[in-house]
Amino acid sequence: MLYIKIIYELYFKSITDFLKVVQTKSVTRASEELHLTQPAVSIQLKNFQDQFDIPLTEVVGRKIFVTDFGHEIAQAAENIINQVYAINYKTLAYKGQLAGRLKISVVSTGKYVMPQYLTDFMKQHDGIELLMDVTNKSKVIESLENNEVDFALVSILPDKLNIEKMDLLQNKLYLVGNGQQKFKRGISAKEIFKDLPLIFREKGSGTRQTMESFFVKNNIEVLKKMELTSNEAVKQALIAGLGYSIMPLIGIKNELHTNELQIIPIKGLPIKTTWRLIWLKGKKHSPVSLAFMDYLKKEKAKIVHEKFNWYEQY
Repeated sequence: MLYIKIIYELYFKSITDFLKVVQTKSVTRASEELHLTQPAVSIQLKNFQDQFDIPLTEVVGRKIFVTDFGHEIAQAAENIINQVYAINYKTLAYKGQLAGRLKISVVSTGKYVMPQYLTDFMKQHDGIELLMDVTNKSKVIESLENNEVDFALVSILPDKLNIEKMDLLQNKLYLVGNGQQKFKRGISAKEIFKDLPLIFREKGSGTRQTMESFFVKNNIEVLKKMELTSNEAVKQALIAGLGYSIMPLIGIKNELHTNELQIIPIKGLPIKTTWRLIWLKGKKHSPVSLAFMDYLKKEKAKIVHEKFNWYEQY
C-alpha cells in the first residue's frame, strides 16, 4: 500500500510540474514558480513524457513549445488534478471541516501584507488550500477581471472594474536611499529630485503608478536612472548606492533597522494610499472565501495592532 502511495505521489508531482511548464512556456520560469531547481523540473518533465509515445513538447532554438498532443494531455491532466482535489475537499466537508481553495492575487509589495492576514485563518482550517499569486498590478487586475481568483490585494483601485472592497492597512511611500548620504531636513521635492538618480519599477506596477502621479501632480522633472522588475531588486539597488526610489514603507522594515536604507525627509511625502482586498461585485463566493471575509471583518483591527505596530512609528 505504501509503495502504491509513493508511486501515486511521484506521478502526481510529474503532472503538476508538466502543467506548470505548459502554463509558463518555460522550464526556467516553471522551476522558479515551483521553487525547484531547473534540473529537477526537467527530470519530472522527462518522466512524464516517458509515459507517451508522442511528444508533449518540442524545443526550437532555445524555446520550448507544447505540441497539440501536449495541450490535450495538459487539459486531461488538469481535470485529473481537479478531481483529486474535489475528492479531498468532499472528504473533509463530510467530516464537518471547511475545505476548498482560496485564490488570491497580490501586487508584489503586498507580499509583506497579505500573509499576516492569512496565517491564523489557515491554521484554523487545515482543509483549505491557499493559492496566492504575487505579481504586478496589471496582472493582478487581469486575473480579477477574468474571475480567476476570489480576491485581489491592491493599493490603487482599478478604474474600469465594478468591485467591492475591504480596507486592510494604510500604505505609506517614502523617498528612500542607502544609509550613507546625508540630507538636510525640509528640502523641497523639486530641489532634491533635480539631480537625484531615480530607480523605477516596471510599467504596470502600482508603486510606479503612484510615483509617477506624485511627480505629475507636483510638476517635478526627474532624472530616471533605471527600471527594475521587482521590489526586492529595487531595494538591493538602493543598498548598493545605484540611486533612490519612492518605496512602500511596508517592504523595508529590516533595512531601516539595520541602517542599510534611510528615509529621506522631504515635503509632500509620504504618499498615503490604502491596502485593500477587492473582489468583483456580485461574485458568488465559495464557503471558503465567505469564511475568510467573515474572519477579516472580525480580526483585521487586531491583526493591524499586533502585526503592524512598528508601522505607526513612521
